[in-house]
Amino acid sequence: MSFPQGPGQPNNGNNGNPFNNPFRRNDNGGNRNNNGKQGNGGNGDKPFWQSPWLWGAVVVVLVALMFQMFSGTGTQTIDTKDGLQLLNNEQVSYAKIVDNKQKVTLELKSDYNKKDPDTGKNHNYGDKVQFYYTFAQGQDILKAVEKANPSKGWSASIEETSMLSYLLTSILPFIIFFALFWWLMSRMGGAGGMLGMGGKKNNGKLLEGQTPNTKFSDVAGEDEALAEVEEIKDFLKDPSKYKALGARIPRGVLLYGPPGTGKTLLARAIAGEAGVPFYAMAGSDFVEMFVGLGASRVRDLFDEAKKNAPAIIFIDEIDAVGRKRGSGMGGGHDEREQTLNQLLVEMDGFDNDTNLIIIAATNRPDVLDPALLRPGRFDRQVGVAAPDLEGREAILKVHAKGKPFVPDVDLHMVAVRTPGFTGADLANVLNEAALLCARAGAQLIDNRAIDEAIDRVQAGPKRKSKGMALDELRNTAYHEGGHALVAAALHNTDPVTKVTILPRGRALGYTAVMPTSDRYSQSRNQLLDQMAYAMGGRTAEEIVFHDPTTGASNDIEKATNIARTMITQYGFSEKLGAIKWTGDEDQSGDLGALAPHNYSNRTAEVIDEEVLKLVETAHTEAWNIINENRDILDELVRQLLVKETLNEKELAAIFAPIRKAPVRPVWLSDEKRPDSDLPPVEIPESLKRSVGMKPGE
Repeated sequence: MSFPQGPGQPNNGNNGNPFNNPFRRNDNGGNRNNNGKQGNGGNGDKPFWQSPWLWGAVVVVLVALMFQMFSGTGTQTIDTKDGLQLLNNEQVSYAKIVDNKQKVTLELKSDYNKKDPDTGKNHNYGDKVQFYYTFAQGQDILKAVEKANPSKGWSASIEETSMLSYLLTSILPFIIFFALFWWLMSRMGGAGGMLGMGGKKNNGKLLEGQTPNTKFSDVAGEDEALAEVEEIKDFLKDPSKYKALGARIPRGVLLYGPPGTGKTLLARAIAGEAGVPFYAMAGSDFVEMFVGLGASRVRDLFDEAKKNAPAIIFIDEIDAVGRKRGSGMGGGHDEREQTLNQLLVEMDGFDNDTNLIIIAATNRPDVLDPALLRPGRFDRQVGVAAPDLEGREAILKVHAKGKPFVPDVDLHMVAVRTPGFTGADLANVLNEAALLCARAGAQLIDNRAIDEAIDRVQAGPKRKSKGMALDELRNTAYHEGGHALVAAALHNTDPVTKVTILPRGRALGYTAVMPTSDRYSQSRNQLLDQMAYAMGGRTAEEIVFHDPTTGASNDIEKATNIARTMITQYGFSEKLGAIKWTGDEDQSGDLGALAPHNYSNRTAEVIDEEVLKLVETAHTEAWNIINENRDILDELVRQLLVKETLNEKELAAIFAPIRKAPVRPVWLSDEKRPDSDLPPVEIPESLKRSVGMKPGE
């Protein structure tokens, strides 16, 4: 397992991290907006009529009433045969025939007792009994009653159902079911409750009272992004100077960049600096089960924000609702697209004097609908990238506030050792270091804790190697040693800074390389070196043990991905030329990725051939390097088995006599376009000094 740069599997711990979720509820029992209404973040008491216990008691009472009404008045039912026998024996004092229910009710001169055939005991039915008869027995029953001639007489009637009984039996169950379903739907938090009727509204939350407490001073390492949004803050505070020049502030600002770079923090800082309410919702909050609820939420959010203008509406992960229309399963009629249509209408629906600004954040600006990005909606698109060296140092200083360090901790060196880390990763590093020191009972954070914290963010927590066979441990040492040796022998790789055979995260060991400077692009030779470096572990296993293991699966995947990207996107192929054969939509994970490729089957075969050629070439380069430096690899493995971890200085001593790989010949995209003999111009000395380079470097 190798980690060339940046965090591999960053942990999720973020105590003390300003990149935390801005949508969490406050603990102050609810906030109030400018109208004095309680905000959505409150936890105040609900009205008594919304209590589930109250409605549960109502249902119990209604069920009890229905049971009392239809359980009879204590009259017990006997067999038809026994009823006719009572009539024939002249034991009846009064009889009542209910024709429509085919029932006969008898009042007896004395209690009726009968032996139960199942238990053998006498059962007392009392002096009031009833029995039922079939339609065919109607005439026989009437003759039996007339013949018995009860002392108190007899009657025949048709029993009518009362209106109350009809309501209880026919309509009330549906009302109870409908009310229960309504209550469940409102508990799900849908906009406007069930089908938009009567539920609670979930407008954007007002954070920390009326405005966030975050300021621009809390946002470090993003100077360019801050400069782009500075005028938005000024416009919200004093729009007169912009209106005097006829300027119109951007209605919408799209913040895009990798996760953890501080897009949400920047949006909160704008609202905090301008002193305006900050409404925040995630894009997924607009997507509901029923069509129309998401659109209703959009209307509610904009209506509430207009009442408190000037204000900022922040929509996080807008790609959840703002993807290109027509790419979903429902065509143009699914809920997401209806919500997007409403959002487009609302962003065009307020005038320039509203002082309402929309800020959205996304990691995937390439999948957004073009209608969202046109002028008049999201006029300005601000990239929030991973910070450079100076930015990382500034971020570390922000998160170091309130944490005690030993005097020799150098945050600049920590920034140097963390290329590719985002603001959230750096906050996590210092937080993990503080947790490690607290766990060990230390009072100050030292360099060892910071080193371990960086490794935890990069590769995961350290695992105990209990039970690992010595043969497997030696195999891991050769695997990681192969990575390190190949990286050290190549000319365009970053320096190897650490090799360890201690299991960490999902890896049995890992090799770390660290760039000497921030890099924003890569050359063809650098990519080829990365592929050879990735194949170094597998190659070492083949050479030494002649029986490779499954531990190189991740390395093979990485080398294959690099090779395929070089061919299909970067144009590093003589056969296929400088053509981009795959688009960004192929990696979007949307249903559009299932569509046929925009190249022929023959081209697909050539792509596979070129990818195989690149991977095999990298495999061969690694093979040659390891065979040429087998003695150095064996010495590296000996020290790894003893020390388990080797740092940069120890590795430099081992690799001192290394035999470098030959320099690759100049690559030509076409033989008809030969290489030029003219060198590039020299970099001016003033520019070198501006970046800290010494004269002559």
